[in-house]
Amino acid sequence: MNLLLSHLEKNLQGELRIDKLYKSLYATDASVYRKIPLAVAFPETKEDIKTLISFANTHKIGLIPRTAGTSLAGQCVGEGIVVDVSRHFTEILHLDKEKKQVTVQPGVIRDELNLYLKPFGLFFGPNTSTSNRCMLGGMVGNNSSGTTSIQYGVTRDKVVSMKTILSDGSEAEFSGLSSSEIAQKKSLESFESLVYKNVFKELNNSKIREEIIREFPKSSIHRRNTGYAVDELLKSEVFGGDEHTLNLGKLLCGSEGTLAFTTELTLQLDDLPPRLSAMVVTHYHTLEDCLMDVVPVMEHSLYLCEMMDKVILDCTKNNRAQLANRFFVEGDPAALLMLQVSADDEQALDVEVKKLLATIEKSGLSYANPVLIGDNINKAIELRKAGLGLLGNIVGDMKAVACIEDTAVAVEDLRDFIGEFTQIMKGYGQSAVYYAHAGAGELHLRPILNLKKSTDVGLFRNITTDVAKLTKKFKGSFSGEHGDGIVRAEFLPLMIGDKNYELLKRIKTYFDPNNIFNPGKIVDAYPMDESFRYEIDRNEPDVPTLMDFSDSEGILKAAEKCNGSGDCRKTHHMKGGMCPSYHVTKNEKDTTRGRANALREFLTNSEKSNAFDSKELKEVFDLCLSCKACASECPSNVDVATLKAEFLYQYQETNGYPLRGKLFAYNTNLNKLGSKLSGLTNAVYDSKLLGGLLKKSAGVAPERNLPKVYSVDFNKYLQDIKKQHAISKEKVVLYIDEFTRYLDVEVGKDAIKLLVSLGYEVELFYAESGRTFLSKGFLKQAKALVEKNTLALLDYAEKGWPVLGLEPSAVLSFRDEYKRLSNNSEVANRIAENAYLIEEFLAKEIQEGNLESNLFTDERLDIKIHNHCHQKALSNQKVTFDVLNLPTNYKVTIIPSGCCGMAGSFGYEKEHYVISMKVGALKLFPAISNANPETVIAANGTSCRHQIFDGTKRIAQHPVSILKKALK
Repeated sequence: MNLLLSHLEKNLQGELRIDKLYKSLYATDASVYRKIPLAVAFPETKEDIKTLISFANTHKIGLIPRTAGTSLAGQCVGEGIVVDVSRHFTEILHLDKEKKQVTVQPGVIRDELNLYLKPFGLFFGPNTSTSNRCMLGGMVGNNSSGTTSIQYGVTRDKVVSMKTILSDGSEAEFSGLSSSEIAQKKSLESFESLVYKNVFKELNNSKIREEIIREFPKSSIHRRNTGYAVDELLKSEVFGGDEHTLNLGKLLCGSEGTLAFTTELTLQLDDLPPRLSAMVVTHYHTLEDCLMDVVPVMEHSLYLCEMMDKVILDCTKNNRAQLANRFFVEGDPAALLMLQVSADDEQALDVEVKKLLATIEKSGLSYANPVLIGDNINKAIELRKAGLGLLGNIVGDMKAVACIEDTAVAVEDLRDFIGEFTQIMKGYGQSAVYYAHAGAGELHLRPILNLKKSTDVGLFRNITTDVAKLTKKFKGSFSGEHGDGIVRAEFLPLMIGDKNYELLKRIKTYFDPNNIFNPGKIVDAYPMDESFRYEIDRNEPDVPTLMDFSDSEGILKAAEKCNGSGDCRKTHHMKGGMCPSYHVTKNEKDTTRGRANALREFLTNSEKSNAFDSKELKEVFDLCLSCKACASECPSNVDVATLKAEFLYQYQETNGYPLRGKLFAYNTNLNKLGSKLSGLTNAVYDSKLLGGLLKKSAGVAPERNLPKVYSVDFNKYLQDIKKQHAISKEKVVLYIDEFTRYLDVEVGKDAIKLLVSLGYEVELFYAESGRTFLSKGFLKQAKALVEKNTLALLDYAEKGWPVLGLEPSAVLSFRDEYKRLSNNSEVANRIAENAYLIEEFLAKEIQEGNLESNLFTDERLDIKIHNHCHQKALSNQKVTFDVLNLPTNYKVTIIPSGCCGMAGSFGYEKEHYVISMKVGALKLFPAISNANPETVIAANGTSCRHQIFDGTKRIAQHPVSILKKALK
């Protein structure tokens, strides 16, 4: 087969990957399933797709269409060729402002489409929790809904037309057709014509129509993805309905790519929502009280009606990124409803809020009803969106499993349905997570199971079967918005009856006689209790590590925390900075998900004595900048930077430590040596000949300047400054890290001057943090530094002297990696609690009234801040903002940038230089280049300041230096 695939690759303009790494990356989606594909294709053109279809027909191979791969039911996994259109089919092709319609390729991201549409006063309504990375092709394939469906409908409602390639390789466009246009279609001699003839033959049969109406979910449930949407077609007048046209695109929508391959979509848009919104968040002591309120509140024109239960809310307590978004939660509710109303003016909005509150107060079931407005609404929505992913934070093998999480019933049936569901779960001794689009009658109900155990796999099937029967009893939809996929397709005969199921099988045959389009989904389904990510009842692999991963029960389970939700696939157009290399490459291997999946795959299935000894893992971690954005932005807190450090250590223990790695790892020793003759050292660095030779021999990009080294007696400088100022405040320890000591010496002097001038008693602490060792996987050397530094750091903690750091990557290692490398976790935690970025300490002093603006200049100054990645992940950016706002007339803004792209040694390495600069060019460089020349650029990371200069020729200053200059 590999020979045939190699021949296929030569006939494609795009890429075809048949290597072990890519097949592993695409073996999973966001579901519990794992199927190793034959290959992964990245078609560039429609001709590529036709070539793939021809190959699939000839060799009886399945094609699995894929965009972002965030499917929860296993739609995107299979044993054939995965066809990923997310890389090349990403164009917004045409906007018709008059008709309010847009034409896009399937790889366009939903939120990015809306960014494009916003200036025109339009938007695409369906809004999933994955909207910042999910793509329109996937949304149509899955008939996605999301929070806005109660106001704007589901994706199927928005499909105007679909351009597709059929299973014979011919092109067909499906759109709304009149009776005469349909007759014309049927008169042609084509494969498309046969499809129309056969569909009409089936649905013209009154008995078939009666069977559909009798057995399909209630038509009042607008979220229903039950098999193929033949019930939607009955709305056309050609089959006795009220609609004047028939659009087979409605059938393809929700078909999970099993009927045709979509290349272009025309979608109906809506006017932007009303300008103003308010959200009432009702809090309840019991889940039953919460559900009882759904029907009365839905009498209002709500734009949102969402429910979260205690399990979801408790998950957010431990997520750094979501902790601040819990501001509106009062007490410890068993459940809450998020109810949004909107209007174009404040008076109308106030009326809507009062009417809604009157209804809520009349029921008397809730104990708190805070009203949110403005950005606070967005924070609450972000909390809700993060919910499903946050469930992956459960430590260990017990997980909230997606199997029955997509049930939808009529709103009036919701309370009774949940009551019976709860009894089913109690019968199994199970807890469940309640997470709901309550206004749409849909609840995401997840049992907590360990699918590595055969007993729980049995529960997986039994619970799913019982809930399917319960859903059928209420004439609900078992697949509300997440699709049938693998997990639910097997239950379609139960949900719609055997006769209707046979109808679906015939329809599949009319469109796809050779079963090449996503086989095993909708009809003739794969078994729902096979092909899991993990071998059942396996002997857990023993993977020893030098770092401590006990908080995840080992490094393998740290990787297994990734549930595939794909938050790491958002691009630089969205908030956050996760996976900067992916922003440039758009390659799955450069995502947090890709790296975690690869680590899980190769650690689990390796036959080598050192499971880390894998060229595939080396490739997947190569472009990780260790920015740590994933540590806070990933809902499951998968910290790839830490995983990479352990991998590099383990890999190099077997394969040796390269020369360049040693040079960077031991950079502090070299700087110490060079500083003794700093003038000569810097002259050599500046020399085109000698400096060029050094860079070439070390594998450093020739475009980079080698950092200058200096020698400063900080102790003497401190004593000189102390003579000029009186001490009036507490004692602090200024940490002179390896970068400040030999490279950024002026920053160190500025910090001393600032702190002493403000009245603090300052003691200096000199130590190498170990950051360079950590970044290059020299973990034994890093651990030795941890043990050495711990004694001094613990002494400061016990005396209550806060340790203040200037370089975020150095001081924040005390909070992060030191905990994993220390032999004493209690000591490590005490040290971590006593370590601060200098901006954190100063911001706290401002808050406590110990620092005031009158100490600083009244002059005007504009400042733009770019903060270090580790600060964004492990602290917050507001502290720098607050500190630089101390001078009364300083106007400060934070650049919404991700990683600068330098990332320590990464940007210096010749093979990474281009990627490094492309990362910087996404957001940071344009923001600085477009700033007024008089605007001061603040950056607290030494790497960031070098990158900013290389990318913009602007000199960035540490916030401490800016404040020092501002002293009166």
